[in-house]
This record gives sequence, C-alpha cells and structure tokens, in this order.
Amino acid sequence: MREQIIILDFGSQYTQVIARRIRECSVYCVILPFSTSMDELKALQPNGIILSGGPSSVYAPKAPLPQTGLFELGIPILGLCYGLQLIGQFMGGKVEAGTKREYGKGSLNIKDESCPLFRNLPATLQVWNSHGDKMTAMPKGFKTVAVTENSNFAAIEHRAKKIYGLQFHPEVAHTPLGREIIANFVHGICGCGKNWTMRHYVEQACEEIRAQVGDEKVILGLSGGVDSSVAAALLHKAIGDQLTCIFVNNGLLRAKEEDVVRQVFGRNFKIKLQYVDATALFLKKLKGVVDPERKRKVIGGTFIEVFQKAAQKIGKAKYLAQGTLYPDVIESVPIAGNPAAMIKSHHNVGGLPKKMKLKLVEPLKCLFKDEVRQLGIELGLPKEIVHRQPFPGPGLAVRILGAVDKGRLKILRDADWIVVEEMKLNDWYYKIWQSFAVLLPVRSVGVMGDERTYEYTIALRLVESQDGMTADWVKLPYELLEKMSNRIINEVKGVNRVCLDISSKPPATIEWE
Repeated sequence: MREQIIILDFGSQYTQVIARRIRECSVYCVILPFSTSMDELKALQPNGIILSGGPSSVYAPKAPLPQTGLFELGIPILGLCYGLQLIGQFMGGKVEAGTKREYGKGSLNIKDESCPLFRNLPATLQVWNSHGDKMTAMPKGFKTVAVTENSNFAAIEHRAKKIYGLQFHPEVAHTPLGREIIANFVHGICGCGKNWTMRHYVEQACEEIRAQVGDEKVILGLSGGVDSSVAAALLHKAIGDQLTCIFVNNGLLRAKEEDVVRQVFGRNFKIKLQYVDATALFLKKLKGVVDPERKRKVIGGTFIEVFQKAAQKIGKAKYLAQGTLYPDVIESVPIAGNPAAMIKSHHNVGGLPKKMKLKLVEPLKCLFKDEVRQLGIELGLPKEIVHRQPFPGPGLAVRILGAVDKGRLKILRDADWIVVEEMKLNDWYYKIWQSFAVLLPVRSVGVMGDERTYEYTIALRLVESQDGMTADWVKLPYELLEKMSNRIINEVKGVNRVCLDISSKPPATIEWE
C-alpha cells in the first residue's frame, strides 16, 4: 500500500491547492467528499487526513459534517479553518460567530515552539485568514500552540492523538511559510517519505494500465496537445502496439502541426499512428458558419464522424484513452454558498465513449497539469510538446472572427507562426501562458509603397495566467511587439494593420470566441 494523505473536502475553494502543496512534498494525496464512510477511509489506510476549509458554519442545521468515528481512527488529522472548527465541535469545544471577522493577512505568534507543525519555523509568521466564526472554547485534552490578534486558538493540538487544527490557510501563497507547515505535517507527523516522483508514477501507472486493459486494443485521439501527447507516450510504454493513435487533421491546426505530430509519434516513438486528413470535409461543413457556438458544434460533430470511421479500420478495440486530468474529475462539494460548488465534467471527446460503446482509460486522471508536463519529460517527449502553450480544441476556427475559409486560415496561420517564432527567438514563449494571433473581420485602409490597400487586421493576444481561469495581458518589450507587427504586415499577404489586445480576464476571455 503506497503512502498517501487523504483530504476530506468540505467545500473549500482551496481544496485543490491543498492537494498541490502535498504533491509538492513528493507525497501522494486523494481528495474525497466529507461524507466518505469510515470503512472506505480505513480500507485506504492513509498516513494522515486533512480536513479542508468550507463556507458553512459548523453549528448550522445543515452543516457538512464527517462520519462519526473520524477522530477515533488513530490516524493523524489536520483541520484547516472550517476543519479546525469541526475538531472543536466534534470533540467537546465551542464554536461561535466571531464579533470581529478575520479576513486577509494576519500575524501568527507561536506560543509553543515544540509543536511539530512549526518545527524549524520562526516565532512569528505571516498567515492568511478567511473566516467569520471562531473557536471560543477548546476541547478537553487540547492546548493552544499559536495565536493571532483576533483568535486565542489560531493553532491547537492534541499531541498524544496527533490531531491538529489551524484557523488560517497554510495552503495559499499569502501564507509564505505555509508549505513548510504542510511539509511538517505530512513528513514529521504522518511519517511520509518523499516517494511521489514521476519515475515511481510511471512504473505504477504502467502496471495499472496493463491490469485494466489486459490484451485488448486501445485507441486514442491524438491532438498534439500536452495532455493527449503525454497520455499516448505513457500508454505506449505500458502496452506497446496494443495502442493505436488517431490523428485527425481538421484543417484548423497551427502551422507545421501535422508534421511535428507525425514525426514525434510515428517516427521517433514508433507509435501506431493513423493520420486522417479531413481538411476538405471540415471546411465544407464550416462554410458560412459565423456564430462561435455553432462553429464548435460543427467541428465537434464532424470530428466524431471522422474519428468513428477511422476507428473502424483499426479493428475491434475495447478501450478509448483520454488525457483527462485530476482537476477534471474532482466534483466540488455541492454546498450552498460554496464558491467552488460547480461540478466539473470529464473531458470526453464529444461523447465518443458512449457513441462507440467503449470503456475509458484515463492514465493521467490523478495528475495536475504541471505534473503531466513532468511526466512528459520523464517519458522522453521533447520540450516543444511538453511545454507548449494551450491551444483550443476547435483550433484556429475560434481565432477567426466570422466565417472560416481557406484564405482566412492561411492569413491567420502565417501570422500566428510569426508570433510563436518571435516569442521563441526572444526567449518569451515558455515564460507566459499564451501568445497568439487573432484575425478580425475588419478591413481598413493602408498604404504599401505607392498603393492604397484595403486589408485585414490582426490582433495580438499575449497573456499570463496560472490556470486559465483569470489572466492579464503581458507587457512585452516594445521592440518585440514592433518586430512582430512589422513581420506580419510585410510577410503575411492580406494584412495591413496589427493591434494589441490589452484586456484582462475577466471581463474579457483569453480566446476571442
């Protein structure tokens, strides 16, 4: 049984952040609903349990509460914010609405430096608070180990039972030494080693894949993106020629995309690769389609049609592999008022598993995005694929405002290639989230030589983000922006004007459609 920490989710918007911090300690962890049964917890044999924060009050009539017996399991427990209040409520303490709420930056003063949570940390720490309720009486057997200006029970412990509580959030970046606190819990208190590495994961994942699929065939829709590429490399390592990848060229790809994918996977990795050039079909079905949502539906529906025909040529396959990641499979706890209470759906490729009656193989489903990139490097994928910027499923179609046709695609593809090339040449490409060109349905007057022109406009979109949920425009050097603009206007026929998009997300989105 591998070492692992379990996080019981009570609806915190930071639950996945807790998981990331634990993984950064090279320790495996799993997020489970707060209502997980004691039998299931015992069967998993965790080294420790973390109780997340949450938007509720522990004394409210419909407050999310863990199953009875949690605190008698004999497993180390750390409660964060709402989790600390649960410890108080369940074990005989008292929690009430605070007369003074505590949000944002605070100063934590450690009263007992022998507490293992604060091992090798200074006596005063900056922490981040986000709570209105507070513990007003501690349970029997607990003691205070740290305080803040507004809380006499900012950190509590029952050292004999290895139960600890923190009123603040150590997982967020605004608690600068929070990672050290979490590391002290998982290593010092729970006794976990540093065994969660990509090398160990490859061995473990290969065993699990072989156990799941046996001798059956597996097909995978390869897009050239990070997730599907890493999934393909991992599956091939596990089952070799039982895997066949289908690469559909929808005519909406970036410049030289099909060559890169065929070279890396077909020639270098020797993966069985079925290449389908369906450019003509996609452009035919997109003719005259202007509405962005309609574009996406046409592209998705056509992809299913093409993919199914390609799959039939492979012969009987029982499994469809997908590059689903951990954040895509976690269901946020549906609690009223929960800012994270939006259930995420699997990234099924247009409903393919259901239509083709295939079982799913999701070899990346317990990994976060940065871990997938680490895995790609471990598997020997080139940097150009592992660290490439995100690219939308519908491709260049959503970066052409208005109708999509061969001519507009060439204009955008050529302009986008210049953006990517200049970003790489100037050492910016791998530093930011996304950089790309957008073709606007706007023509304006220009002058080239002695002639008047009436050509299209290209907008540059250059953004920084951590997860794509929020983003801000990147302040590139003027010299680089000037170089991009000059090259696009001089080298891309049909463009005489380049603009820079300086809007953030929100209110704008990263993509234009």
